[in-house]
Order: sequence, then structure tokens, then C-alpha cells
Amino acid sequence: MRRLRTTCCVVGGGPAGLMAGVLLARQGVDVVVLEKHADFLRDFRGDTLHPSTLELMAELDWLDDVLALPHTRVERATVSLGGEAVVVGRFDRLPVRCPFIAFLPQWDFLDLLAEKGLALPGFRLLRSTAVDGLLVADGRYTGVTAHDDDGAPVQVRADLVLAADGRDSVLRAAAGLVPRSSPSRMDVLWFRLPRAEGQEQPLFNAGDGAVVALPSTGYWQAALIVRAGEHEALRAAGLEAFRDRVRTLAPGLAEGIGTVRDWEQVKLLRVRVDRLRRWWRPGLLFLGDAAHAMSPAGGVGINLAIQDAVAAANLLGPRLLRGGVRGRDLARVQRRRAWPARATQLFQLLLARRLVPARPGGRSRPPVPLGLVRALPFLPHLTGRAIGIGLRPEHVRPG
Repeated sequence: MRRLRTTCCVVGGGPAGLMAGVLLARQGVDVVVLEKHADFLRDFRGDTLHPSTLELMAELDWLDDVLALPHTRVERATVSLGGEAVVVGRFDRLPVRCPFIAFLPQWDFLDLLAEKGLALPGFRLLRSTAVDGLLVADGRYTGVTAHDDDGAPVQVRADLVLAADGRDSVLRAAAGLVPRSSPSRMDVLWFRLPRAEGQEQPLFNAGDGAVVALPSTGYWQAALIVRAGEHEALRAAGLEAFRDRVRTLAPGLAEGIGTVRDWEQVKLLRVRVDRLRRWWRPGLLFLGDAAHAMSPAGGVGINLAIQDAVAAANLLGPRLLRGGVRGRDLARVQRRRAWPARATQLFQLLLARRLVPARPGGRSRPPVPLGLVRALPFLPHLTGRAIGIGLRPEHVRPG
């Protein structure tokens, strides 16, 4: 068995895990990050960096590196309903250095975070290492068990375990924690379409269901939003019925949808919104989707996960350097981050009620009532602030 000892073991090499690991190592904490995959090349992940996250990159002096990655920028969120396009969210007047949403492949961003971490003496990243259990002694979690691609066992002992292993968290199950779920009425079918340089398309297209089109470099990351469980009937109707549905909702994608020739090109995301009542146990803290699984509505999941990581590093780094983390220190992280996550989830659930018709043949409604937008010209700025900056933006402590 391979045995390691560290101060903080981070489980999961996603946005929350890598960000927490890098920020702790930057403070001088010895960190081991365990990632079950050999690389970060998974498709249809959250590819949106909001102004709040870009502001954090600027505080770390990494903004130029992020913006050097291939990306596209969106300064306004536009909704199309019956051919009429209305701006419902504006980011271009936010009081930040980057008043826009950047769309870039998440794997590029994670590669950058890993590179920043590996430049620090106290940071280790173990790829192809899947965690399968927890170590416990005297009522306190003291590390994790794992295995590599060949099945060889790995054991990591740590003063603190940060569980950032996503909505299907292995450690959450190992600790016997069951999240509280909220009913979701929608599923999302993700697919990619070719995008010409400079091609524009409303972000949100409403009708019988909805199509969201996120502009990336050279392609659209598109999503057909349907009622929960409806994808089975849609698939049974055949691929042409799926393509017709997209053409009807988003005529601007009509030409590109012909490139979807196989159901393998369409990925189903069963939307789940849940949260832990308590994010921590002695020696163990959950972050990101492991603590609060988010809906894709608004594209805020990755950004909330990063905010969790920053708060955890700010509050726990000094304690780890001084010799240990107490339960009340972990509780402080939850108190700081739980209410923004819960409030965002409530907003997402309300948004889902507008995005998905209650019955077949019904029509989606735009995220914000268009009559209200026309009557209150400042409303898109408020919407842009709520999405782009969030309810409780975190900032990196100098160090």
C-alpha cells in the first residue's frame, strides 16, 4: 500500500477542489489533491467564468493567464420569444475588472489551476487516484483510502479532508450523509453545434421547452431543456424530431443542428438540486456540488464552488498552519457559504418553473417577465449583478 501524510487532503480535482488546494498551498499548507481521472478532458461541464471568478483571478495576478486561453465573452444575456429579442441581463456596467461572462472549456481552466498549484512546493496532485473510503479514529476523520488505475491501494492521512468530489460524492456516502433534495421539473440535453466566427444567437430561446446557446470558440454549447423524464419520449420519436424541436425553438441553429447525427452526440443531464444540512464532521468538510448540487440554470455552479473554496482557504488556512482545525472552524465556512447557495438554489427552482411548461404543448416563459423588463430599464442591471457577482462574493486574502 502506498501511504502518504499531509496537512490537507483534497478529494476531487474540479473547480472547488483545485482552487482550495492551490490557495491553501499558497499560504504554506501542505496539500495533496486526489483526482480519479488521468486528465480533465470531460465534455459538457460548466464552461462559464462569471465576473466574480474573473475578479478572483485578478486578485491572484492570474487574469492575463486566464484571458490568454481561447474564450468568448458575453456582456448581455438576451432572450428570444416569438422572434422578439430582449436583453434581460447586463454585465457590462458591473464594478469589476472584467464586466462580462467568459465562456471557455473547463479543462483549460483546470489545467491552468493545476499548473499554478504544481509551481508551489507544498502542492501535490495525484491523478488516476479514485477515493473509495474514509479513515476514522476516535470519532474524527483522519484521511482517505483510494486506489490507482491498476487497483493498487493508496492511503492518505491528513489533519483535514476537503471533499469536493461532486454531486455523486463518494465521501458523502462513506460518511453516511444524505442530502435534502428539492424536486426538479426539468432535464437538460447538451450537444455541440458548429459556430462561425462572430455568429450571434440569443442566449435563451423559449417555446415548447427552451434552447440555451452558449457561445464558445468555434462551437455552440447548446442545451434543450425539457420536462423531467420527457427525454425518453423524445428519443423514442427519433433524432429528426429532436432536430425539429431545436430548429423551431432556435431558428439561428437550424443549419448547425444537422451535424447531430447520432444520439451519442447528445448528453443527458438529469437536473438535481440538493444540499447537506450539515457540511462538516470533525476532520471533514464538503464543498461545491458535494455540499449543494446546483441546477445548470444561470451557469452559476462552477462560480459558487470556487467561492466556497476561497472562503474555506481564507478561514481554514491560518488554523491549519497553527496546528489544527476545530469543528467550529468548519462550521464557520458553512455559515458563510450555505445561505448564498440556498438562496441561489431557490432562484434556480423558480427559474425552472418558467423554463419548463407544466404540461406537453405548453410554452416556456422567459427567465424575467419581458413586460417588467420594458417597464423597469434598470432591471437587467440588477439581474446581471445577481448572476455575475452573486450574493456574497469572496475575495482572496493577501498572503
